[in-house]
Amino acid sequence: MTNKINIFKPFLFIVALLFSANTAWAYDPSVADTNKTAPAETPAPVQKQETKGFDAGKMIMEHVSDNHSWHLFGHYSISLPVILKTDKGIEVFSSSRFGHEGEEKAEGKYYAYELKEGSVVVVDEVSDTVDEAATASLTDLSITKNVASMFITMLLMLWVFISVAKAYKRNPGKAPKGLQSFVEPLIMFVRDDVAKPSIGEKRYERFMPFLLTVFFFVLFSNYMGLVPFFPGGVNLTGSISIAMVLAAFTLVITFFVANKHYWLHVIAMPGVPIPVLLILTPIEILGLFLRPFVLMIRLFANITAGHIIALAFFSLIFIFGEMNTGLGLGVSLFSLVFTVFMGFLELLVAFLQAYVFTLLSAIYFGSAVDEGHDVHNHADDHLPERTTN
Repeated sequence: MTNKINIFKPFLFIVALLFSANTAWAYDPSVADTNKTAPAETPAPVQKQETKGFDAGKMIMEHVSDNHSWHLFGHYSISLPVILKTDKGIEVFSSSRFGHEGEEKAEGKYYAYELKEGSVVVVDEVSDTVDEAATASLTDLSITKNVASMFITMLLMLWVFISVAKAYKRNPGKAPKGLQSFVEPLIMFVRDDVAKPSIGEKRYERFMPFLLTVFFFVLFSNYMGLVPFFPGGVNLTGSISIAMVLAAFTLVITFFVANKHYWLHVIAMPGVPIPVLLILTPIEILGLFLRPFVLMIRLFANITAGHIIALAFFSLIFIFGEMNTGLGLGVSLFSLVFTVFMGFLELLVAFLQAYVFTLLSAIYFGSAVDEGHDVHNHADDHLPERTTN
């Protein structure tokens, strides 16, 4: 019981650390230029001042989607390198060439480029239209916001685990302290509550490197995404491509380690009549690919939804503020209270999603290496080894 309680100490520490850094992003709606009146000698009807209304959808999508620059605050952002492989060669330049809103042309060595809905396209300089043929041959290898955040998360993980490993070497056999006391309960949690029950006492060790890597990568990425200032605030695990790659690793490892018993139950389950197999086998094969698909969608949807909900309530402040200043102030109090609540909820969801992804991966590995439930095989894997007096 004591060990299980200790597992949640790191989570409570993270709650206290990131409480003030909940998902609050500042947004300053831009105002369009007022229309100029005609000269005095040709009087024209007075036109009303036009303003550009607050676009909640655009603001939310800018924060949850990938980008070629890293927005900090206001009109300040970090320009990231754009790396393009074209049919004529490699282009490398700064994303600052696209301008603050990404609406300017970036003149390269071979082509002129523009950003269309976050994607780089080739523009014909004569007709000022998209060159479909050149764009089709374009490969974007840029260091985007998600890629930069992934590198930061990887460096953070390397620093944490190398520091902890050195601490164990310096103090062998001693009680953990400092960063060790944060990492060790999580490692033991993955080993004792995820890997062993799902895979078995005799087979779990070969899968521990992957399970620990994916658990801490998702965990660190989720919590970094809750910090609203650099180097956090990136919806990394809420990116469908990141979630897809993580799920693909689980699928490939499952296929690689699967034994004869596993494939026999997938293709031709023993004891099932052939007419039933004609229906059951396609379902089983489809299920092989649905499992990682479910992993991908669960991680992507849960992380992205939390960001969108919090940003939607912040958007209410500006939407009602455009109607009436007092109304905007009143809604801001409600939005702030709800965002604090969402912050605590996302702290829990961030941990749960790392745990669920790792647990389901372990269950899939366990089913792939299971050799059948009899007295000589996997049935005794979960039981403690007998000791003789």
